[in-house]
Parts: sequence; C-alpha cells; structure tokens
Amino acid sequence: MKLLQNSKLEGISASLCVNNGECVLNGRVESYSCKMAGNDKRLYKLITNDGNELQALSPPQTYIGSPVSGTLTVGPNSMPVVFVRSVSTSSGAYASDQPHLCNTINKKILFHLISTLNTAFHPDYDFTDAKSDEFSREPSLNWTMSSVKSNLSAALGDSYSLFEQQLWSAIEEEIQLKECEIYSYNPDLDSDPYGEEGTLWSFNYFFYNKKLKRILFFTCRAISNHLSTGDDDRDDDQDGDDDFMEDMELG
Repeated sequence: MKLLQNSKLEGISASLCVNNGECVLNGRVESYSCKMAGNDKRLYKLITNDGNELQALSPPQTYIGSPVSGTLTVGPNSMPVVFVRSVSTSSGAYASDQPHLCNTINKKILFHLISTLNTAFHPDYDFTDAKSDEFSREPSLNWTMSSVKSNLSAALGDSYSLFEQQLWSAIEEEIQLKECEIYSYNPDLDSDPYGEEGTLWSFNYFFYNKKLKRILFFTCRAISNHLSTGDDDRDDDQDGDDDFMEDMELG
C-alpha cells in the first residue's frame, strides 16, 4: 500500500486533532493505493495461503441491537447480507431476541484492509496476524455517516455541523463513495491501537473502491482529559493525610 498525497484530506485531518477541554480528539483521513509495495507480497502470500477463499466477518458494531430484520443489499455492486437473530446482552453473552449482520470477505480484500492498517500505523503496530472476524462490513453509507456524526458531534459540538459538509465532500472527491464497499476494524483490547486507558470511543473505517484500486482510511479516537489512575488517587489521599497531620500539629 502507498499513501497518496492529498492536501484537502491533510486539512481535514488537521481539523480532527483538537482538544475541547473534555477530551482530546485525534483523527485522520488518508487515501491509499492498493498497488503492492514493500512487504505487501509476503503478506499477501501469508493471507492467501489458506485454501478458504471466503472469510467470516463480525457483525458491525454500529448495527448490533437494531430492530431491523430481513436482508439488505449494500451499494450497487455488493453482496446481500443475512441477519442472524442474536444480540449482545449486558452480561456480555448473546441472546436470540434481535438480529445482527453476518457477512464474508474474500482474502484479497482482507489483505488490502490489513495492509492499510500496517501502513497507517507503521512502525508502532503490526497487524499481520489480524483475523477476518476483527473486521465488519458496514450496512450502508448513510449508516456509517450517522455513526461518524454521532461520535464527532459529541466531541466537536455545534462546529461539526459546519465541518460535516467539508469532510464528506473531500472524501467523496477522493474515493467516490457510492462505488465503495465500507468496512470497519473492531479488534479486542489487546490488538486495538486505541485500546489504552482513557479512550472514550474510536472508529476505523475503510472505504474500498475496487475500480479505483484505492482505499480511503478514516480513523479517529477521543481520549478523556479527566483520566485519573489509582496511583494518582492514592497520592492525593496521602497528600490529604499529610495536610491533616500538619493541621493537627499546628493546633
């Protein structure tokens, strides 16, 4: 994968790096060519070595718990998806009372997604061992835009309404959204580059345009400004005890 230079996307990325007092927002929007480069050939052979062409995806996090049921076709060139009746409960188990999406991905597209992650987070993280069930296919563009709006509005407030048109216009110009398949990366905490303590929310979306042989990667997270550790709390308690003893001695 090769990062494609785009001044508009660079400007968007700069606008997604702000501190609103409550949290620090850190986001970027980047475009990548699907042409192999560097270690991509080795990764491609590793991923495609398995004889199973189609790999299972997890249901999208933005969909679980929705009351929608039936089947849905995403985009003009996409495969149908099937709803399986189960949903995560408060205990972390799955109950069979509501549907969620299941889908599959071919290994070439899976390779593109993993290669994008490796390039975007190099050299800090290596996603070579990422599995297909750490990814999801999003139900629709509108669904994805609504999810992004929900998160960014919470962090940017009213300013997001002014920024939203600029954001999606720049993305549309680069990747032609109606021609894209949309995927997300939702790993466990051990694999998540945004899994450290204090992260309020994060998302990683891939807009894959097969015709353009290009992926637009939209990643963002919000980190609390009010994170306090147990050590900090103990230090505060010790300071309070010291102050109390000093007052007693003065008394």
